[in-house]
Amino acid sequence: MLKREDNEKLTQTGPGTPLGGLMRAYWQPAALVSEMSQEKPVKAVRMFSEDLVLFRKPGGTWGLISRFCAHRGVDLSYGRLEDGGLRCLYHGWLYDSQGQCVDQPAEPEHSRFADKIRIASYPCVEKNGIIFAYLGAGDPPPFPDYDCFKAPDEYTFAFKGLWECNWLQGVEGGIDPSHVSFLHRFIEEDPRETYGQQFSEEVEGTGQKLSKLVGDNFRPDIEVESAEHGLRVFAVRRLTEELKHVRVTNLMFPNAFVVPFGQTKVFAQWHVPIDDENHYWFMIWYDYAETTDKDTLLQQRLKEVSLPDYRPLRNRSNNWGFDPVEQKNVTYTGMGLDINVHDQWAVESMGPIQDRTVERLGVSDRAVTANRRMLLKAIEAFAAGGKLPAHPLDETEAATFTGPLAVDTLATNENWQGDWLSAEDKRRQASPWAATRAPVTSQENADA
Repeated sequence: MLKREDNEKLTQTGPGTPLGGLMRAYWQPAALVSEMSQEKPVKAVRMFSEDLVLFRKPGGTWGLISRFCAHRGVDLSYGRLEDGGLRCLYHGWLYDSQGQCVDQPAEPEHSRFADKIRIASYPCVEKNGIIFAYLGAGDPPPFPDYDCFKAPDEYTFAFKGLWECNWLQGVEGGIDPSHVSFLHRFIEEDPRETYGQQFSEEVEGTGQKLSKLVGDNFRPDIEVESAEHGLRVFAVRRLTEELKHVRVTNLMFPNAFVVPFGQTKVFAQWHVPIDDENHYWFMIWYDYAETTDKDTLLQQRLKEVSLPDYRPLRNRSNNWGFDPVEQKNVTYTGMGLDINVHDQWAVESMGPIQDRTVERLGVSDRAVTANRRMLLKAIEAFAAGGKLPAHPLDETEAATFTGPLAVDTLATNENWQGDWLSAEDKRRQASPWAATRAPVTSQENADA
């Protein structure tokens, strides 16, 4: 359990909060490129309890400025795109992508009043279908050389979803390796043939689908090690006297995780606060072997959400679609075949902000407790101006932040640490694009 003051410290992300300051020191997803209209690529964005407006600049780059005009507080998300900036509809004040007011048509022609007016602005960079923003002070850090950023566009797919709870609940669900044995379990044969079917792929050499394998072997040994990107988490399930199943997932500090999704697919998922009681998850799915069918994947995801807010159709208002007959006969949850909904229910059902003062954690929660310790230490380091985890200082250091490695594989009991690395190396060497990436390495186990 956490002390109340620590729970508040780890969940409050608004302007001026310790955690809000820390998380603003990292690039954060602001929007999907696909949700920006071709007719008028201007969108209101709320992140970290701050109201902003995102717009496309000439040449295809992006601007992100305060949502409200400094004059009379009018909403700039309805503004006109003009001269590379946004013009307020009320009195015609024009702002450039730096938030500088550059025109005030109603003021005297000789007036220099516009020079004194500037609203908040933040740099943006587009990466594989997601527009990232840097909300921190000073120059932004370089992007690490993670696979999700380096994969060719045709091997990736990006999407997002709204979860009505605090951001940390989403992250802690993603780095918890034991929940997959229960939450995503099927009563009989896994029937999925659309999104999520990767979880029902057969694990090579076992004759079992992954969903059944992890369901039958529900007591994994969990190990956590420190890594340049944050944490690496191992869930090791003993299948026979000679064989183990090893699932490697990762915390990508401070608010993302990276998990395997089938034999060749991986996704990175960020959980970005809208405010302290709601957040969006943003995903970059990347495939080491095959180009992605973006249209098919998009249509599968759009069947599960309502636009324009990307709120899941199954949500608290309809009990996440819970069906007791389905729970008895088909799925462990009774909430459909989409594993996103299972995860959503788990974290939303805790309430808008989980009360961690009353929880009881066990050995299987090692990744959760390690992440909390890392966050609290990083908040202290940020306040003191110290070095932050997974925060490269320059391009040379950013090039050392690779992977993170995420894989489902079989291994011998005696040498599972070496076997999973060999499996990952073989996957990369067979990849049309990852073979040119940095060689596979793993840090020594550390007390995370």
